[in-house]
Amino acid sequence: MPMNQLELDRHHELAEFLRSRRARLSPEQVGLPRGTRRRTPGLRRGEVAMLAGVSLEWYTWLEQGRDINVSVQLLESLARALQLDANERQHLFLLAIQQPPPVETFSQPTISPTLRDFLDQLDTIPACVVDPRLNIVAWNKAFCVVFGDYAKMSERERNIIWRLFTLPSSQSDEEWEAHTRAYLAQFRAEYGRFIKDPWWTQRIEELSQLSPEFRELWARHDVLNVPEGQKSMHHPLVGEMTFDFLFFQAVDASDLRLLIHTPRRNSATADKIKQLLALEHGQI
Repeated sequence: MPMNQLELDRHHELAEFLRSRRARLSPEQVGLPRGTRRRTPGLRRGEVAMLAGVSLEWYTWLEQGRDINVSVQLLESLARALQLDANERQHLFLLAIQQPPPVETFSQPTISPTLRDFLDQLDTIPACVVDPRLNIVAWNKAFCVVFGDYAKMSERERNIIWRLFTLPSSQSDEEWEAHTRAYLAQFRAEYGRFIKDPWWTQRIEELSQLSPEFRELWARHDVLNVPEGQKSMHHPLVGEMTFDFLFFQAVDASDLRLLIHTPRRNSATADKIKQLLALEHGQI
């Protein structure tokens, strides 16, 4: 069946990408002798095919943009041969098979100084950074005065799912149930990416033993991504607080998301945060 224009464009982009990655590598970089009669920079197609353990014919067809079957294993070999970084590897998979590469085990993303500075600049807006396990891995002062001192908590206590199912909630039963279902569906979606990581198995077993609610909701197999929502809570010092929350993807670390709680308009929440921050600094 002839390819449509979108497919032609995707195959053309893949071919150009492969040629550009091949051209930037020298034989010395991959442990091969330079030899003679190299008219263009970079590796030859045959050298890439040899390094990836594929036939020259197959690699040539791929670099010519032909519509051929490509397995995950072959793409992984090609990514290693071309010395692709994480972003390039993902780009290769998306172009070749229109899906991201598989993830074997979890690796803790790095939080850049720029992201930490951004959290601090938010001042009176509670914000934190969440990893794929739904661990809160960075936060600002406003977040701590509202939700607790995360610097003094263990990794387990900083996990959103663990807190939802093991600690008393300051939310209404209806709102707690809605948030719990949404976050757990998001947790399961991430679990699908890291299903071979033993951390998930251990945490799921622990929560299943501790919480009947977790067991019931986990058995539903709901999968969801939660970009935004609303939250209300009772703070022991200042009373009722209401927020709109948003998740943002961190551009420099695709496995990190920024969770921002914006005080609801026409509520006293913003003033209450200022009061809590003043108490924290001994100004009241």
